[in-house]
Amino acid sequence: MGKLALAAKITHVPSMYLSELDGPHKGCRQAAIDGHKEIGRRCRELGVDTIVVFDTHWLVNSGYHINSAPHFEGVYTSNELPHFIKNMPYEYHGNPQLGRLLAEAATAAGVHTRAHDATTLALEYGTLVPMRYMNADQHFKVVSVSALCTVHNLQDSATLGAAFRRAIEEQYDGTVAIFASGSLSHRFAQNGVAEQYLHKVWSPFLETMDHEVVDMWQRGDWKTFCALLPEYADKCHGEGFMHDTAMLLGALGWDEYRGKAEVVTPYFGSSGTGQINVILPV
Repeated sequence: MGKLALAAKITHVPSMYLSELDGPHKGCRQAAIDGHKEIGRRCRELGVDTIVVFDTHWLVNSGYHINSAPHFEGVYTSNELPHFIKNMPYEYHGNPQLGRLLAEAATAAGVHTRAHDATTLALEYGTLVPMRYMNADQHFKVVSVSALCTVHNLQDSATLGAAFRRAIEEQYDGTVAIFASGSLSHRFAQNGVAEQYLHKVWSPFLETMDHEVVDMWQRGDWKTFCALLPEYADKCHGEGFMHDTAMLLGALGWDEYRGKAEVVTPYFGSSGTGQINVILPV
């Protein structure tokens, strides 16, 4: 019935919002913003009606959760970096129907998942930042999925992703895009030297590993990447323990996936972390 039309691993660095504002850092993340706009443009061309975001800023300590409220509206300030993202207004439409289908499919696959539609639960900035640049006109409905999973198995997240795709294709009457919203390495700069690392990765080791990973993605060597993902997520400080990436790859076939990544925004350092926008062919 339905279709998964586009999949991507995307950045959501708060310096993208800072980049809009007058001051010394204005324009510093224009390449990342342009990458988001390009991905949004492609979603429109493909007829996407809903974007599902695996959000590594939504922390959960038990189970998997979906924010599928019918409507999102508010003014957001980051509790993590309130000097970067402050008083940012947002408004988007949700998709309770799709949220329920996704939760039921994942639960049936053995990964207990709850969809929350009658809720005051707000969106986190792993969803809000990309939607700001891809969905300013509220063209797409939005569903957000918890992906900062503190006590979860990566394989369960991959199983969840696979179940999501089955639900989209077999039960949903529409067209969906899925985004893993999170960094590659995610070791923030030490307090006191953050300004020096605004455009840098924390260490040569982390930057080298990130480039090796991106090279695997571009070659389509997902078998190797999936095998090393648990150790990479641990030793390279993967954001959200890389559960967003496991969900995305689960939807694409895990280690049997053979698509070759298309880099939309080249790899860059941000406050010590490694960032990129890439599309993974469905």
